[in-house]
Amino acid sequence: GRSRSLGGTGLGLAIVKHIAERHRGRLDIASRVGIGTTVSVTLPAAETVSSKGNADVTQARA
Repeated sequence: GRSRSLGGTGLGLAIVKHIAERHRGRLDIASRVGIGTTVSVTLPAAETVSSKGNADVTQARA
């Protein structure tokens, strides 16, 4: 597997964190020496609107 000894600036994680937060999500990192690191991105599910729902919203705005 890959290890931190391969280098890198960690900038990728900062970018992912920024994107996740812009989408009302979050980035979680858990690290254990000798075991590894787990990186999780959590994003809210998209809300779906039926075509009828769209018509109602349009009428309410008119």
